Amino acid sequence: MKKQIKYIAPILVALLAGCAMVPSGPELDKLAADIAKTSFRDQGQAKVDRLQQDDANRECAAANVAGKPIDEKLAKAIEESNLKAIKWPSDGKFLGDWKEGEKIAQSGRGMTWTDKEGSANGGNCYNCHQISKQEISFGTLGPSLYNYGKMRGVANPEAPEAKAIVEYTWGKIWNARAYNACSQMPRAGHKGILNEQQVKHIMALLLDPKSPVNQ
Repeated sequence: MKKQIKYIAPILVALLAGCAMVPSGPELDKLAADIAKTSFRDQGQAKVDRLQQDDANRECAAANVAGKPIDEKLAKAIEESNLKAIKWPSDGKFLGDWKEGEKIAQSGRGMTWTDKEGSANGGNCYNCHQISKQEISFGTLGPSLYNYGKMRGVANPEAPEAKAIVEYTWGKIWNARAYNACSQMPRAGHKGILNEQQVKHIMALLLDPKSPVNQ
């Protein structure tokens, strides 16, 4: 607590003294970073290194603060870099079990300091998307995924004509910033939130014709 007060105090003093004494943008950024570092600690599997931003996070956050879109060339570079980072199925098979995929989509558990390191995480997909028609509790931050495969004409995910949609879907789940530099969708595979088999199960939920998503 004393360390937090040490960093918060200068901000409060500056604000009370008047606008002329308010720290500059870079100074505020440093103060905020210092406060964050003193407010968090390694505990269980939750480590302080989660506060570290990669280039994509850093550039997109800066553009957001500035209230303007990220530079087009920079966005393209971020997308290309993240596309190269996608790990495709090691056995060439994209789909798992849609029933397991539904369980993963429903679960938001994982990655907290109370979770056992190495335990399976949930995908928390319903937090942002409608997926199956049966589920009435879902978020709307992302687009509806109901009928995802059916609307895209994926009658057989293994057919050659479905290849482009299947690969795009995998890439989007694995690392969404490969297609949208400042996407707010979690980079499930890239950040180790979901493993390869879990991504396969989510793929089946979205694309398997037998899945309730496509009924």
